[in-house]
Amino acid sequence: MNMRRVVVTDYTFPDLDRERKAAIAAGCEFEAHQCRSADEIAEALRGATVGVVQFGTVNQAAIDGLGENAALIRYGIGFDNIDVAAASARNVPVGYVPDYCPNEVADHTCAAMLTLLRKLSPLDASVRRGDWTAVAVATPLKAFSDTLIGFFGFGQIGRGVHARLKVFGFQFAVADPALSSEDAAALGLQKMSPEELFQKADAVSLHAPATRETTHFVNAERLSTMQPHAVIVNSARGALIEEAALAAALNSGQIAGAALDVFEEEPLSASSVLRDAPGALLTPHAAWYSDSAIGRLQQLVADDIANHLAGRRLRKAVPGSVA
Repeated sequence: MNMRRVVVTDYTFPDLDRERKAAIAAGCEFEAHQCRSADEIAEALRGATVGVVQFGTVNQAAIDGLGENAALIRYGIGFDNIDVAAASARNVPVGYVPDYCPNEVADHTCAAMLTLLRKLSPLDASVRRGDWTAVAVATPLKAFSDTLIGFFGFGQIGRGVHARLKVFGFQFAVADPALSSEDAAALGLQKMSPEELFQKADAVSLHAPATRETTHFVNAERLSTMQPHAVIVNSARGALIEEAALAAALNSGQIAGAALDVFEEEPLSASSVLRDAPGALLTPHAAWYSDSAIGRLQQLVADDIANHLAGRRLRKAVPGSVA
């Protein structure tokens, strides 16, 4: 009889003590890898009882190679790196952790938004090169009370960003089919179509999932409708933005800035056109991070490892996954 195995395909944490303890307590072998390709992940997961993935791609080949009565667990909120349909077809439950870092992501998003709107990066650069010309560097610079922030998607994190930014006196708009005009108005937001939102907003904060409809929603055509002083913040999913089109818009001055914490390819390629784009504020998928968030994330994943190995349901199944 083959030994049950818990396999972590990739991770960015200092250690995996919690996950290892959960596996060993259930009498399972434990393996930790740093897979960089879908093929490496498929090989690592072959025969596994529980597969745990952070950023790597788990495709149908990887799912087909899992052991009997297997489960997959994603370190994090998004799950577009897992072929959920293939997992469901094989009756493999897929769990995730959507509730470990909403405050951290909302905080990071707000910090990025305020940095762009107050033009802190160009002002800092001007001082370092010997300038002392605040108006020349910062213009145009709207007062916050005159600034319209648009939310493309308005889930848990979008709502957290809105709650934090209200105290600054901004105006707000939202494009989200799940939010009615009445509910939006009750929250102090104008309900708009996505097209109107991108045309009118001084800053757009992206909070939509990556789906067939939203992938590359921010493309050359969409960017061409934005105001030249407008900025974009993306702490949601990298696939929402067509990166070459965004870089071109920044280089041409079509829009003023973009703060990105997520990218289509991670780590960001050394040859990415975003690296040299003016007005780009780039962070390495760090919005989720705090000392306490890491502990929460790993403990919740360890709990789900124990749940599956004991025959219990995963704590939170991804939408579309078998329970």
